[in-house]
Amino acid sequence: MGKNNGHIRFVVGLGSCGIAAGAKDLYEELAAKMKSHTNATLSHTSCNGMCFKEPILEVFYPDGNHLMLGNIHKKDVDKVLEPLLTQEYVDEKFVIENSRQPDKKESFRLKQHKIVLENCGVIDPDDIAPYIEKGGYKALKKVLTSMTPEQVIEEMKASGLRGRGGAGFPTGMKWQFARNNQAEKKYMICNADEGDPGAFMDRAVLESDPHRVIEGLIIGGYAIGANYGYIYVRAEYPLAIKRLKIAITQATERNLLGDDILKSNFSFHLKIKEGAGAFVCGEETALIASIEGERGNPRLRPPFPAVSGLWKYPTNINNVETLASVPWIINNGSAAYAAYGTPKSKGTKVFSVAGKIAKGGLVEVDMGIPLRDIIYTIGGGTSSGKPFKAVQLGGPSGGCIPENLLDTPVDYESIAATGAIMGSGGMVVMDADTCIVDVAKFFLTFTQKESCGKCTFCRVGTTRLLEILERIAAGKGAMDDLDKLADLSVKVKDLSLCGLGKTAPNPIITTIKYFKDEYEEHIKEKKCRAGVCKDLINFAVVEKACTGCHVCFKNCPVKAISGTAKAVHYIDQKICIKCGMCYEVCKFNAIFKG
Repeated sequence: MGKNNGHIRFVVGLGSCGIAAGAKDLYEELAAKMKSHTNATLSHTSCNGMCFKEPILEVFYPDGNHLMLGNIHKKDVDKVLEPLLTQEYVDEKFVIENSRQPDKKESFRLKQHKIVLENCGVIDPDDIAPYIEKGGYKALKKVLTSMTPEQVIEEMKASGLRGRGGAGFPTGMKWQFARNNQAEKKYMICNADEGDPGAFMDRAVLESDPHRVIEGLIIGGYAIGANYGYIYVRAEYPLAIKRLKIAITQATERNLLGDDILKSNFSFHLKIKEGAGAFVCGEETALIASIEGERGNPRLRPPFPAVSGLWKYPTNINNVETLASVPWIINNGSAAYAAYGTPKSKGTKVFSVAGKIAKGGLVEVDMGIPLRDIIYTIGGGTSSGKPFKAVQLGGPSGGCIPENLLDTPVDYESIAATGAIMGSGGMVVMDADTCIVDVAKFFLTFTQKESCGKCTFCRVGTTRLLEILERIAAGKGAMDDLDKLADLSVKVKDLSLCGLGKTAPNPIITTIKYFKDEYEEHIKEKKCRAGVCKDLINFAVVEKACTGCHVCFKNCPVKAISGTAKAVHYIDQKICIKCGMCYEVCKFNAIFKG
């Protein structure tokens, strides 16, 4: 972020999460109020991972002291600006960390080891200079001046880096396949088509440290012999795209991209391709078809992209996190990277932790850490304080892991043994108020809609699975529906063409495996214990508890509640849409839900 030069430096986090929470308004208010303060400067960074504390403001003093403030908004500026400028008392409710209180550590930052995220929330993503000051493009210079492509590939192999997009295929071996196939042209592609509900790892890295991903791409291009590259990024990530474009321009101006990079005789040209939000385009061959201007349908393999990919040329595709790991490995050595993690799953992994979690955000941990440490030590447990129920790992293609398996180490093999998958790193936490049947229905609805429809078992099979789940959620299921779900899930997994269909049944398989009793309650007792499935719940006023406060009456969106102030109210079941608003706003436990 640059040197203080005797100034107090204010830095606001302007990632998408921060902006959504009001960080842009905070920045503009600070800019207006600080015009008269010549001893202070204002700049921005992006997300530091603590999304639950946004907006975040950091203050760096010339004497080395540092303050990190969270949940601070435009309206708070008048209250905190002068105390911050004079290093006087600041309301503790804003303080996340204070260098003068080294014992006060935010638990969210414990047990994390940042490699991919080391610059996120630290540097200005719109300026190449801070990235270079932090060692940026040093790895690129090293490979171009002192390493052969084969040596780069061997370094990746020795590091043990596996693809972080979900499959976990060894990166060095993947690069080797593309290197081995000779052609007049080759392509290197970054897959940033992040589509899992609850996943935002790629977005945060691209918004926070775009040059790091670009550097990894160029190094990969050098290793496989590719002079052309694409970043395939979701159009729904406008800030990431904006910052990528700025970064590409800056890198080109410094001869870090383009022709004859650093006078090495190696050239690499990079373009951005904006995807239209099709989940299936996260699959390599569908992504390639999309770049070519075709409909994003997967195709049979072989041939694999390393042999015949983009426009029939050898192509290598890695995701954002994989490529962002590459510069660190080159700079620090494969042995340093392999020292983290487990024998089969080396290094670190980035996760986005969302759902009913107290401290949601972006974390990077050593492979092998127990899930429990992520959920409780880092994440602070459930946001509601109610018992933890499950965590969906691997997105809509993953599975639900119950509380009794939270000591499972986070590595590819251990997670797969539970029936879930590592995926790209999305974690959705659920508490006791979550209906597990509804969860399976939600994720299957997503994959059924996102299916490209090319193969029958994915197109029709997911539809039939969803129909059965809807029947069970409505209280119209039969016990043999569970057998049908199990049988059809296996067929869809085995006979679908691409990874979308092959993994779509995972939420069903794992929820039946670990929460079969809830399915049986829906079928036998017509009961949803979480009170989520609308066809199985009713809301009614508990007469003895109702004070006639009129709050439920005022908040009912369909006017299904009648009653006068200070008198017992009544819910008309014919009008009630079972939204649960009355239950949520009642402060006297006067609404029965069941």
